[in-house]
Amino acid sequence: MARTVQKNTYLCSPMNYIGGKYKLLPQILPLFPKRIRTFIDLFCGGANVGMNVKSKKVVFNDNLSYLIDLYRAFQTIPKAEILQHIENRISDLALSMTNEEGYLALRNLYNNQRNPLDLFVLTAYSFNHQIRFNNSHLFNNPFGRDRSSFNNRMRNNLIDFLDKLAVSDASFSCGSFDGFDLSELTEEDFLYCDPPYLITTGTYNDGKRGFSGWNEGEERKLLSLLKTVDENGLRFALSNVLIHKGKTNDILIEWVNENKYNVFHLNKDYSNSNYHTIDRGKTASDEVLITNYEPEISQPTLNLCDI
Repeated sequence: MARTVQKNTYLCSPMNYIGGKYKLLPQILPLFPKRIRTFIDLFCGGANVGMNVKSKKVVFNDNLSYLIDLYRAFQTIPKAEILQHIENRISDLALSMTNEEGYLALRNLYNNQRNPLDLFVLTAYSFNHQIRFNNSHLFNNPFGRDRSSFNNRMRNNLIDFLDKLAVSDASFSCGSFDGFDLSELTEEDFLYCDPPYLITTGTYNDGKRGFSGWNEGEERKLLSLLKTVDENGLRFALSNVLIHKGKTNDILIEWVNENKYNVFHLNKDYSNSNYHTIDRGKTASDEVLITNYEPEISQPTLNLCDI
């Protein structure tokens, strides 16, 4: 199958993960330290950030075990075998943008056998390419009729992802953020956190689908952890939103102002503004990157990814 190679763009994850940071990479990555030994992606999700960061080693962590199982399969199974498995499933079940029966058959197969590669095929044909489980940990995302398929773009993204993973010093772990061992980190390492957003809670983090949700208690635990990281002389960056649809994250705002951390407001025209105190007067959604260090800011480059 012919491929179209895009130049001067970041690697795009084949996983269309809710809250993914691909489109913000041109704003986020220039704010990271220039020299990183081990990059810890504590809430890795679609892995867009960790796969594009410049570091000697990357550790991807997420509390969704089925997602981590898939990444480990991507890392250990030969690329040709992965692609053949996908093509075989598509052929055997006649998967298409209109064959809901085939999709439901694959969904039932995955829920019974738990082959990680079948989870990826499911996401290719599921509604909005999303991963969703119910309280019994059964994949239950509906069929993406007339919209979702394993198209050329998704295939190319997968191949690029597998190629990059094959030459990267990467490891994957599954667990809660507060159970991750940070004791071995040094000032050469870097911790990045992209947690669920407290004031934008949706189906991916509501705690009603068999996995832990996100609430004020979790928010405070994470902020306490990051303050400890800071006190130990380690560097971190936190993605979050301060304001969204009329709501404000007062817990986060108070924590930032109390500790005088740097706040970079991210916006669609790829410019950045740095503030030590936060303007509560903003009314629009305000997505930010918060750091405990002064970045060496370079000019971000426009990212032309087609998601």
